[in-house]
Amino acid sequence: MTGIHERPLTPVLPRVEQHGIDLIATSERWATPRDLCALWAGASFQVEYFVYGIALMTFGFSLSQALILTVIGNLSFLLVGVASLQGPVAGTTAMTINRAPFGARGARIIALFNWLTQIGFETEGLILVVLAGEVLATRAHWHLSVATKLSLVVIATLLQLLLPLFGHAALVRVLRILIVPFIALYLLLAFEIAPKTALHHIGGHASWATWLAGLAFTIALSGLGWTENGNDYSRYLPEDVSRRRVVGWVFLGSGVPQILVMALGIMIGTKTTTIATAANPFDALANAALVPTGLVVPVLVVAIAQLFAINSLDLYSSGVTLQTVGLRLRRWQAVIVDTIVTGTLTAIAIFNASFSTLLKDFADVVIIWIGPWVAIYLVDWYRRGYRYDREALQRTDRSGRYFGRFGGFSLSALVAQLVGMIAAVEGLAPTFALPHWMILFTTHTGGADISVFSGTLVAGALYWFATRPGSRWGDEVAGDRMPTSG
Repeated sequence: MTGIHERPLTPVLPRVEQHGIDLIATSERWATPRDLCALWAGASFQVEYFVYGIALMTFGFSLSQALILTVIGNLSFLLVGVASLQGPVAGTTAMTINRAPFGARGARIIALFNWLTQIGFETEGLILVVLAGEVLATRAHWHLSVATKLSLVVIATLLQLLLPLFGHAALVRVLRILIVPFIALYLLLAFEIAPKTALHHIGGHASWATWLAGLAFTIALSGLGWTENGNDYSRYLPEDVSRRRVVGWVFLGSGVPQILVMALGIMIGTKTTTIATAANPFDALANAALVPTGLVVPVLVVAIAQLFAINSLDLYSSGVTLQTVGLRLRRWQAVIVDTIVTGTLTAIAIFNASFSTLLKDFADVVIIWIGPWVAIYLVDWYRRGYRYDREALQRTDRSGRYFGRFGGFSLSALVAQLVGMIAAVEGLAPTFALPHWMILFTTHTGGADISVFSGTLVAGALYWFATRPGSRWGDEVAGDRMPTSG
């Protein structure tokens, strides 16, 4: 077995990664927990989280309240670390491992949910890239005709294709390099914005219901929204890697940067929240007199690079997820398909909707399915003694160990997922209209949002009960407590 200190060298660039959802051999486990930290940090010091911080202030929080919520909400990145521990054992992606609890065909349903989520995040990031490009074009005195906007969408779509196409090793190396300019921009903005912060900003005396809504918003757009991707990047770690080091380095590279960047957005939000509610947040930032005129263009250029960085992670994961959905595509082909879909959706959104509306509606959708799923996923991992049959995870035929006894579906996980999603909806305070009977808790509590907690706890508890020792499904999952094959 290849240990941490005997790992293979990182693949030489440029080279298109050939691995998709197949098993990563021990001899190819070249990564370390620090590589994970570099990958996450290179994507986390970015402007999207800055906008999240400003958006949080639209709930009516004071400065101190928003900062407290930011820290608590971003502790969910610890979940990303825990949801990165299965990849080294299984040697494959998160949605492939998902065949264990859900069955070979049941896992395709969850993979479809995940693919749609990744497409949403990619579209959100690409929208911001195009909006930043529009501001740059305006400052260069270019006429923003329909053709110009479409050109920006096409150029941005093609540029974001490159890094995910090369794959995992390329992501690690390039994102590690980008950490330095990202931190430099952060420090520069902090130096300019800190003196302008309204330290005694008084919010609207937020109620407990508003606190819960703000916490749900923060959790959904921080760690919770990444849990289903963690193992896509950790599968190149050796099987004997320290779990504590993985969780610690992932949190350091993801949670800490997002806390810092959101805090910067919150500081801006004490003066103005129009940046988060504007159709083009970059245009609002450029005109808010918060950043010196001479810095606007450099800030926008670096912001675009940052957005491409985080979109690269999404696009890499959506590519391998699309393979798990069941389409017979190679990873690089799936990346191209996802790029085309994302570019098309971006073009539609640029001409038909404001960014703030898309952001808040999307957060609600993410909450509904990911919370229940991650609870089931982690309970299943625990019930199996933190082990999987690696070769069996790669099989989708009827004789496969993880095929699922009900025609490829595992009812224990699917029922828990469905009930958990219903519980999440019932505890949701949506930004769009839903019948009162679908949101009973928030209707009777004046807008409180417990969707993150209700969906996660209900699904996890149901699956825990269904897989208890001695039960039908409990005996099935207990079979993985033997040493993994291979």
